[in-house]
Amino acid sequence: MLAEIAAANAAFGILKTAISNGKEIADAASAVASFVGAKEKLEKKADKNGSGSDLEAFLALEKIKQQEQALKELMIWQGRPGLWKDWQKFQADARVARRQSEAAAAAKRKKIVEATIIAAFALCCLAVLGSLIALVLHAQGRL
Repeated sequence: MLAEIAAANAAFGILKTAISNGKEIADAASAVASFVGAKEKLEKKADKNGSGSDLEAFLALEKIKQQEQALKELMIWQGRPGLWKDWQKFQADARVARRQSEAAAAAKRKKIVEATIIAAFALCCLAVLGSLIALVLHAQGRL
C-alpha cells in the first residue's frame, strides 16, 4: 500500500507543477496514468479482505480524495477553461484502456492454459497408445 501512496504523491506533485506552469494534462500524461493507476490499486486493495488495516486503507483513499480536490481547485482557478472536465474524461479513458488491457491479458492467459491442457491431454493419449502398442507387441512375443 505504501508503494501506491508514494506513486500517487509523486504523480500529484508532477501534475500540480505542470498545471501551475500552464501546461496541458497531456504534457504530464505519465503522471496522470500513475495517479489514476495508484488510486485504482488503492481502491482494489481496500476492497480486498486481509489487505492490511482498514484504517490505513481508508486514510490512504482519503488522502487521494484530498489530492483530487486540490487538483480540481488548481485546474479550475489556474488552468485553462474546461481543464477539469478534460481531466475527468482523461481519467475515464485511462480506466477504460486499463480494463481493456486487463481483459486482453486475461484472455491470453486463458488461451495459454487451454493450450497447455490440450497439450498435456495429447501427451497422455500418446503415452497410453504407446503403452498399448508395447503391450500388444509384448503379448505377441515381438518385444
